[in-house]
Amino acid sequence: MNQDIEFRRVGLIGYGEVGRIFADALIERDVAVAAYDRLVHDPARSGEMKAHAQRAGVRMTTSVDAMLAGAELVISAVTASETRNAASAACPSIGKTAFYLDINSASPKTKAECGAALDGAGARYVEAAVMTSVPPCGIRVPMLLGGPYAGELAPRLAALGFEATPVSETLGVASAIKMCRSVIIKGMEAIVIESYLCARRHGVEGQVLASLAETFPGIDWEKQGTYFFSRVVQHGRRRAEEMREAAAMVAEAGFAPFMAAATAERQAWVAAWAGDDPAAPSSAVPLPWRDVADRMILAQKVPRSRPDHG
Repeated sequence: MNQDIEFRRVGLIGYGEVGRIFADALIERDVAVAAYDRLVHDPARSGEMKAHAQRAGVRMTTSVDAMLAGAELVISAVTASETRNAASAACPSIGKTAFYLDINSASPKTKAECGAALDGAGARYVEAAVMTSVPPCGIRVPMLLGGPYAGELAPRLAALGFEATPVSETLGVASAIKMCRSVIIKGMEAIVIESYLCARRHGVEGQVLASLAETFPGIDWEKQGTYFFSRVVQHGRRRAEEMREAAAMVAEAGFAPFMAAATAERQAWVAAWAGDDPAAPSSAVPLPWRDVADRMILAQKVPRSRPDHG
C-alpha cells in the first residue's frame, strides 16, 4: 500500500449496521477507528452498540468533537433525515483538510448544502451514493463519488478496500443517480409487499406468484418476496426516510413525487408495524414472507378469505 495515501485514523458518525461493517473492515487493515452515535446517550439502546465497539477495537466516544479528534477521514453513515444534522455537528471541530465522506441516502440539494457547510469549515466534502445493499458486499459495496474532491479521495479509499468511482465534480450528481434508482428499487419493495399482503389475505398468492413467474421468468418471486419483506421489516424507517429524500429530489426536478411519496408511506407503515409488534422478526435469518404477512394481517385484525393454496 502506498504510504502517501494511507488513512491511519478514521472517524464514523453513526454506528448502525453500515458503520459497524465498515469499522470491522477498517480495523482489519490496522486503521484506528473512532465512532460517535447519538444512541450512545440512550441507556436502553446503547449497550449492544458499545459491546460491539469494544469487541471490534473501535473507540466509542460520547461526542462528535471527541470522535473527530485526529481523524483524517470522517464517514457519515446516519439515517437520511440526520444527514444535515451530522454535517452541522462536524463543522466546528473537523480537522482542516480532513475528508468528509457522506454516504447517506439524501437528495442532491441536501448533499450540496452539506458540502457547502463542510467546505466552509475547511474540510473536503465528498458525496457518496451507495448503489446496492451493504451487508452482502461489505466495504467493497459499489459507491459513486461526487464533488470537487472525489477524484482525490477515490484512490485513498481504494487503498482501504473500498470500491468507489468518481462520477462528477458537481455535488448532487452521484446522489441523483442513487435516488432515481431508489425510486425503482424501494418502489418494488413497497409494491411487492402491498401485492403479496393482499394476495395472502385473499388466499391467491400461489396464482399471483405463478403469473409473475410466467411474465418475468428471470425472478424467483418467492425468494424475492422473502428478501423484500425482511429488509423492510428490519430497515423500514431508514428506507422511508430515504424515499422522502427521493420524493424531495423529484419535487426539486419539477415533478409531483406520486410514486416516491407513496413508497415512503408503505415503508413507514411496515416500520411502524415492526416497532409495535414484539414478535416482528429481527434476526439475520429472514422468515418466509408468508409468515411475516400473516402477522401483519393478524395485526390488522383482517382474516384471510380462505386457506392458503399457494
